[in-house]
Amino acid sequence: MMKISAKVANRRGEHSARVQTGENERTLAIAPKQEGLGSSVNGGELLFLALATCFCNDIYREAAKRGMEIRGVQVEVTGEFGGEREPAREIRYCASVDASASREAVLDLMRHTDSVAEIHNTIRRGSAVIFSDCEVREL
Repeated sequence: MMKISAKVANRRGEHSARVQTGENERTLAIAPKQEGLGSSVNGGELLFLALATCFCNDIYREAAKRGMEIRGVQVEVTGEFGGEREPAREIRYCASVDASASREAVLDLMRHTDSVAEIHNTIRRGSAVIFSDCEVREL
């Protein structure tokens, strides 16, 4: 099991984003909004980036299990958001994989990876998202 966390801190003209898996912490370069408070990247964009990143990383992982060499991966995720309080809909993605294997073997790898991709399965199956009161303090 992996413990994962993400943290955003924002104030006018400043924005920081950090992610952590286990003891491995990284800072992401995401600029603040030009016109004021908040992030220049919205949550929907980050959600779709999470889907694309998950599939990309998992292709390499699953290919390694099969002894398949992958030279490159490209993933594009699209979808729509309606108004406030509405969930995303029509989330679709496609991928191109450059590998030293037959077309059939690569398609089988891609279908398998789609079935085991953790972020995809989290969205497909749903997961509780629970708000807990945080300590309010100055930044």
